[in-house]
Amino acid sequence: CETCSKEEAKYRCPRCMKYSCSLLCVKKHKLALSCNGVRDKTAFVSVNEFTDLNLLSDYRFLEDVGRTADAAARHLAMHSSTTKRLLFSLRNKALKCNIDLRTLPIGFTKRRENSTTFNSTENKFYWHLKLVFPHCHAEYTLKRVPDDKTLADILKPYIDPVESDPVVCQRLKIYTASPHSDVRILMKIENRRQNSVRYNELDASRSLLDNLKGKVIIEYPTLFVVLKTLKNDMVVLGQ
Repeated sequence: CETCSKEEAKYRCPRCMKYSCSLLCVKKHKLALSCNGVRDKTAFVSVNEFTDLNLLSDYRFLEDVGRTADAAARHLAMHSSTTKRLLFSLRNKALKCNIDLRTLPIGFTKRRENSTTFNSTENKFYWHLKLVFPHCHAEYTLKRVPDDKTLADILKPYIDPVESDPVVCQRLKIYTASPHSDVRILMKIENRRQNSVRYNELDASRSLLDNLKGKVIIEYPTLFVVLKTLKNDMVVLGQ
């Protein structure tokens, strides 16, 4: 026994692996080490010590996480009439701007991420926006982007040699080193067959709202920033 060092050990703590001989010693060791006696499901296990029991434990742990996440997604607050009214209003406002905005069911990642709002006082959308730079394998998420902001202004903090953040500029140097005329902004066309992926080319000099008109948006826009001088498999509609 690692507590009294007198009797033969009969028990082993699932959390700290200390040996104990009796219930009294178990309680003493918990008090002395502030140990709750509950096995740490996320504790590191080396490959040499990894057994089928560890694999089963990890599987059950992931199942528990999945059930908890699912229960949170099904929470009544997520299905409240207020939430539904807000989504309905958001889709209607978008429709009036000739934008087919579609929302996903509760539980989808894009549904949880989306922070798009409509300001009735300003009569303006504030979009949740994702920028993807495929040549550098980089992605950035922007929140509360006003719909009257041009795409060129949206991209300035990322690819402008003067105004961009130094860290971002270094990561996206292939873009910052290229002339602005080589930069193309594409958006995937929704509701097409999986083997027929096409993109719309957007106008950097026009506002975000103007570029989104007449298009289908699922939750929020995702813009792909590419260089026309580099070979890529992103086919623009009409080509």
